[in-house]
Amino acid sequence: MRYIIIGAGAVGATIGGRLAEAGGEVVLVARGAHAEALKADGLRLTTADGTRVHRLPVVGEPAELGELRPDDVLLLTVKTQDAIAALDAWGDAEVSGGGTAAQRLPVLCAQNGVESERLALRRFARVYGVCVWLPSTFLEPGVVSALSAPLTGILHLGRAAGGADALAGAVAADLAKAGFEAPVVKDVMRWKHAKLLGNLGNAIQATTGPEPDPAKAGLLLRAVREAKAAFLAAGIPYASEAEQSDARDGKVEQPAGVRGGSSWQSLARGTGTVEADYLNGEVSLLGRLHGVPTPVNDVLRHAVNIFAREGLPPGAMSIADLTALADEAATRA
Repeated sequence: MRYIIIGAGAVGATIGGRLAEAGGEVVLVARGAHAEALKADGLRLTTADGTRVHRLPVVGEPAELGELRPDDVLLLTVKTQDAIAALDAWGDAEVSGGGTAAQRLPVLCAQNGVESERLALRRFARVYGVCVWLPSTFLEPGVVSALSAPLTGILHLGRAAGGADALAGAVAADLAKAGFEAPVVKDVMRWKHAKLLGNLGNAIQATTGPEPDPAKAGLLLRAVREAKAAFLAAGIPYASEAEQSDARDGKVEQPAGVRGGSSWQSLARGTGTVEADYLNGEVSLLGRLHGVPTPVNDVLRHAVNIFAREGLPPGAMSIADLTALADEAATRA
């Protein structure tokens, strides 16, 4: 199999680089300064094993790659707000022997949130979800780090509509060779909904900074409580905290130090967008559909989107001010 990594950022470049180290065939999809750096100097990937430079094929769009192969696997790792453009571009690409990628090739959605699978299922016949536990950092073009050990990450995967198959098993085997644990599960979206709960704090970290603080933990707890109430009202199951701990404790350990998560990194790179509409916004959506108030998640989504849109630096807001906004919204709810 050849892996097409659509969005070679922190997660995508780490998976692609590790697969290449294990002997896999990999193509990175990137744009702008990042693509230029990857082409000129290669991917500089630092893991717990050290730093290596991978000189891999890099393209910006399907036309640069030419006709896709029947054994290609598309790994979607762009942020969810960029998923539609990527799915449309790559879904229409022709595959050798006839048909399009959307008709013939599998796409694996390795992203935070739960919306990309739904977007992909509207376009692709073969869609898989990937629940990503892969702490990684991408702040400089061409340079990515993922320092967890003994495993680089844990990637639960399965068919987005439920179930598992031989393709999921084959991908899992390749990932296992590359330094990941990749359990094949029949209920991958249950795992992704559980991961979503933790990602509700991305907006808190991005706006107030990544340093631990009891007040930040308290605000996250309020956001999670709203989400669990919305999940219950919608009849959505999610993996328990005990299941998640059993899956990753002692397997994905990071060295000491404060690191910014994906939304913090997006602000630091000045991308102009964050994925809050598909994290906190997912909770807001469910709340509105099922009559559950979600004032904390509404405020977090709104605040971090202002940061992204106006180019504000990450961490520029105090947790006291953010909590006050949440309190005001909760009073009105």
